[in-house]
Amino acid sequence: MSREASLNRTTKETDITLCLELDGRGESQINTGIGFFDHMLYGFSKHGFFDLDVDVTGDLAVDCHHTIEDTGIVLGNAIKKALGDKKGVKRFGSCILPMDETLVLCAIDLSGRPYLSFEGEFTTEKVGYMDTEMVKEFFYAISYSAGMNLHIKILSGSNNHHKIEAVFKAFGRALDEAVSLEPRLNGILSTKGSL
Repeated sequence: MSREASLNRTTKETDITLCLELDGRGESQINTGIGFFDHMLYGFSKHGFFDLDVDVTGDLAVDCHHTIEDTGIVLGNAIKKALGDKKGVKRFGSCILPMDETLVLCAIDLSGRPYLSFEGEFTTEKVGYMDTEMVKEFFYAISYSAGMNLHIKILSGSNNHHKIEAVFKAFGRALDEAVSLEPRLNGILSTKGSL
């Protein structure tokens, strides 16, 4: 059974087309109009082994906020749709990822209950044309639209590029573990019987 989702979302601020395959090979085609954000989504796709196609036309003449936040909303919805009833998935995933001087922790529970805990600071307002404050906003949008409990902690690091890239890669690896299928599981991994 193919676990994939294709979504379109159009507002007065953004027009987004996104296709996600959970059981992919890490192949992607990404165009958001924000080069550094494209680079981050590419890292998420590659290291999570998700096939991801994203095309975004956003109001970049205003700033990058709507483009990044709305992409998070659509990606979260795609994750939720591709997971379906969540039968057989491991549900939990985590990763501690090093990138040069940086160390990032990411932990996920596909519980259906949205929550984001984000701990990390950046020392510049932008990396490329991406506002660093949008990193947290992006993952907030994903966690709430996917119904995901998501914890991200930047444990150490000094280079803002490295910190953000490690966050996206750690998220990809943790999500890959959480959505992977457990052959010993018959049904849903919950004592309540539902997620």
